[in-house]
Amino acid sequence: MARTRHPLAALVALFAFLAVLVPLGAGPARAESNGGVKVMPLGDSITDGFNVPGGYRVGLWQKFTAAGYRVDLVGSLFNGPAGLGDHDHEGHSGWTIQQIDANVVNWLRTQNPHTILLHIGTNDIYGSDPAGAPARLSSLIDHITAQAPNAELFVATITPLGFLDSTVRAYNAAIPGIVRSKADAGKRVHLVDMYNALTTADLADGVHPNAGGYDKMANVWWRALLSVPGSIGEPSSATAGSAPHGAGPAARAA
Repeated sequence: MARTRHPLAALVALFAFLAVLVPLGAGPARAESNGGVKVMPLGDSITDGFNVPGGYRVGLWQKFTAAGYRVDLVGSLFNGPAGLGDHDHEGHSGWTIQQIDANVVNWLRTQNPHTILLHIGTNDIYGSDPAGAPARLSSLIDHITAQAPNAELFVATITPLGFLDSTVRAYNAAIPGIVRSKADAGKRVHLVDMYNALTTADLADGVHPNAGGYDKMANVWWRALLSVPGSIGEPSSATAGSAPHGAGPAARAA
């Protein structure tokens, strides 16, 4: 019996295809840097900030600066509002795990990040082989850790979708075991539970977060980064007293 494809999935697939052709405000990176710890936001349109320019990167950048951390966001793309102090990223709209994997080694060689924020797999869910997504993610992680063995890699479960939730859950359920196996092998890989931080009410179009959803993602990334000492360096002495590690407004959940 043929599987019925959700009509929204077909529509999203069309948008994803168009996003690959027209990257929706993204452009070549302009190499902004404040000399801080290099952090690479890596993924698809959710990293790019579809619907809300800059996406979670805006709120996360604000937390970095409020707490006195010097962070240099890196990547081959550039977008976001003026309030985002560093616009560089590797969020490729419409891309799958395999597409990221095909390019990631070159990006890592070029950018040499100390920390990587990986949120990928959404486009695989409504692709031709969602069941194979965990294996593809595992291979991607292997390629990242082989090229950048000293980098801290944060691997997130993907945010909810307004459809195919059982498929999303199946993919996300595989990620903790994948991350654990890499960590047990001595890799600097860390699990980030992004799925449970958002609900479908936090989505603008059934796929991409709205402004509140992206703020929740920023909070989750922030807490994950603070849990791994050195992942974003140390706060400057000028502001460290007013926003201590893991405390204060910047560290509290929304």
